[in-house]
Amino acid sequence: MGKKRSSSKIFSEHEIKQLESNPNVLHVTDKSITYAPAFKLAAVKAYISGQTPMEIFRNAGFNVDVIGHDKPHQCLKRWRYTYSALGENGLLEEQRGKGSTGRPTEERLSMEEKLKRAEARIKLLEAENDFLKKLDALETQKMQRKH
Repeated sequence: MGKKRSSSKIFSEHEIKQLESNPNVLHVTDKSITYAPAFKLAAVKAYISGQTPMEIFRNAGFNVDVIGHDKPHQCLKRWRYTYSALGENGLLEEQRGKGSTGRPTEERLSMEEKLKRAEARIKLLEAENDFLKKLDALETQKMQRKH
C-alpha cells in the first residue's frame, strides 16, 4: 500500500537506538520502523483476541510518545488487511515488490511499444541535430564578423 505516512516524524539518533534495542524491530531509519515479522503476526492475533493496538504496542515495549500515538492503529490496520488477504505467510514474508513486474524489459515490449520508443528517440535526435546546426551557424556568423 503506497500511502504516505500521515505523521512526518523524524526520529533522533537516541530514539533510533532506543527503537533498535526492541526485539520487535528489525531496522529503523530516521523516518521509518521495520517491525519483526513475528511481532506483526503476534500483534494481529492479540488484536483478534481483544487487545487494543495501543495495549499491544505498549506491551511490546514501544514508547508511543516516540513512535507516535497513531502508529499502533495504522500498523494494525495495515497488518490485519495483509493477514486477511494473505494469511500468516503474508505477515511473515516480505511483501514489498512482490508481484511487481517493474519496468518492462526490451524483450517483453510489444512491437507497437518498440516503435513508439524508436519514434521518440528519432524526434529527440532530430531536435538535437537541429540545435547543433543552429549552433554551428551562429559560430560561423560570429567568426565571419570578426574578420
